[in-house]
Amino acid sequence: MSRRRAHVAMIGIPAVSHVLPSLEIIRELVARGHRVTYANDPAVAGLIEATGAEFVPYKSVLPVADNDWPEDPIGAMGVFLDDAVQALPQLRAVYDRDPADLYLYDIGAYPARVLAETQGRPLMQLSPTYVGWEGYDQDVAAQLWQLPGADAYRARFAGWLADCGASTTDMEVFCGRPAHTLATIPKAMQPHADRVDTGTVTFVGPCFGTRADTAAWTRPAGAENVLLVSLGSAFTDRPEFYRQCLAAYGDLPGWHVVLQIGKYTDPAELGDIPSNVEVHSWVPQLAILEQADAFVTHAGMGGSSEGLFTGVPMIAVPQAADQFTNADRLVELGVARRIDTDQATAEALRTALTGLVADPEVARRSARLRAAARTEGGTTRAADLIEELLD
Repeated sequence: MSRRRAHVAMIGIPAVSHVLPSLEIIRELVARGHRVTYANDPAVAGLIEATGAEFVPYKSVLPVADNDWPEDPIGAMGVFLDDAVQALPQLRAVYDRDPADLYLYDIGAYPARVLAETQGRPLMQLSPTYVGWEGYDQDVAAQLWQLPGADAYRARFAGWLADCGASTTDMEVFCGRPAHTLATIPKAMQPHADRVDTGTVTFVGPCFGTRADTAAWTRPAGAENVLLVSLGSAFTDRPEFYRQCLAAYGDLPGWHVVLQIGKYTDPAELGDIPSNVEVHSWVPQLAILEQADAFVTHAGMGGSSEGLFTGVPMIAVPQAADQFTNADRLVELGVARRIDTDQATAEALRTALTGLVADPEVARRSARLRAAARTEGGTTRAADLIEELLD
């Protein structure tokens, strides 16, 4: 139990891959006796309410339902700004009359920083992906600001900050690293980790609950090896890829395959399902990975982190966003093979699996990274650090 009961507010965005990493931290804070409110779009209310937190609804305009994101980076950033502009009044209607003692927020939830600054409350960012490093502005941001539309975006963001009452009116500072950040990823996934300011950023690793809190999955009797195939929650409308996986791994001697196809693919599109394959729209991924021998993943940060946490060798088939960078990082770490979607034939997928599980160096590196990820502290350490800000 914390030394004092506090009101902790989490401000999130409705992308499932951003919600899931925060849930066990929220559950732990509730268990420690805090009053926790969690603001997000009603689309993810069920996930949040299961933690015991009070759900605070606001309408988001982020295109997470159909993944209709702009292709250019400035356009994608503009969508987040659009969301912030329309979300802030909704959030103010709640938190101006019921201020939190501490605001936690997702990297895409800009209004949280405005609320904290206007109310004079402490603020902590929960980053479900890698963070900026010393030299990031020169390595990455400088190139971004040269793109078409960048000047207009910067001017619009600065205008919003000037109008909304935030004390930080410099856009780059506002969007940069706050004084306190918890990175809920294995430090091994962080680019230039030696150049990250550990005075403001703490890598707590993946934050999971106890086994009692985790959905169960039972390894079939007689399954010599288990392979999980999952492209996560967003970019899953890939029936041809799933058919190639069935051709590669269906009836493969000694292997039981769990194939997650998401909500966009009709199982009827896959044809006949081999007897060693189970097909689901959604699976308890961590529970399966704890018992798996290999993992075909889109290399989202959540999947990559769970693969490292469980020490399971991976075949990375990136689909979008940071997944290409993540896939390359997994290969660099020596625990994965990368196959791009247009090259993911049945033969390539089968060859990658065979080589991956037969390589003793992959097994050694996977075990070493598994141990490292589990020493970063996870949920308990994250909650401890949050409570330190309340003292």
